[in-house]
Amino acid sequence: MTFTGLYVPLVTPFTAADEVAGNALEALAHEALDAGAAGLVALGTTGEPTTLTAAEQARVIDICANVCRERDAALIVGAGSNATRDSVRALTALDPRATAALAVVPYYNRPSEAGVVEHFRALAAASPVPVLIYHIPYRTSRTLSAETLCRLAELPNIAGFKYTAGGIDDTTIAFLSRLPGHTSILAGDDLYAAPLLALGAAGAILACANVDPAAYVDLVTAWLDGDLPRGRALGNRLAPLAAALFAEPNPVVVKAVLAAQGRIPTPNVRLPLLPASSEALSEALAVVSAQRPGIRV
Repeated sequence: MTFTGLYVPLVTPFTAADEVAGNALEALAHEALDAGAAGLVALGTTGEPTTLTAAEQARVIDICANVCRERDAALIVGAGSNATRDSVRALTALDPRATAALAVVPYYNRPSEAGVVEHFRALAAASPVPVLIYHIPYRTSRTLSAETLCRLAELPNIAGFKYTAGGIDDTTIAFLSRLPGHTSILAGDDLYAAPLLALGAAGAILACANVDPAAYVDLVTAWLDGDLPRGRALGNRLAPLAAALFAEPNPVVVKAVLAAQGRIPTPNVRLPLLPASSEALSEALAVVSAQRPGIRV
């Protein structure tokens, strides 16, 4: 199974009483799909899954799954941890409405690259749906060589990667130049999405798309259509937005902007995250207004 286009990793809105704001989440899901997104990501990093209870996680998945089923869109669900057995259990218990599972490279215990391969071999064998590997070394402290990335790509039931390497380096170039045709690369770094699409990524999973899904659909579409001048222009235009929305830990500025626009009830996040500073919010709103003068601020 291949994955192309934009997939929006939805924030988890909270009410003033610190409950999941289900109606707001559903509205965001429809907004993303109305803008042309190929699908949604539930319980990605942007959705703060580690601070949600099991019941809250299930509710988030249920809301997103219902919207995706209604709209005939793909649903990618974040699942798994740095423990292989626990990750296998999570994937085997995945909601049957999920299209794919997004599983992060094991973090904290820093396994060898061979251990990472065996971890995903076990997950892929157990998963009832295709697995997308979330490669984000600046969070996991586990860098992977191009050779290891290629080994992972060849595992049965590995559909691709959310590739979030923090830049375009020699490993990225080497990996994409050897990429198997059946493997989907989804750009995961908002700031580097355009160059990764230029190098052959099939799509993107971008937190900034919560704020302006149409602009990021346009960006991905331009590169996939081979419209280089438009893709380059959109990438350059959206770079300041990515910088502003990631000025503080994701998703605090994104949620602050959405709350200021009245699209979610509060900007609240859960500890250990803190709400966005007034300075970061002001800068982000100024950039949003400059991007699309008619957008709500």
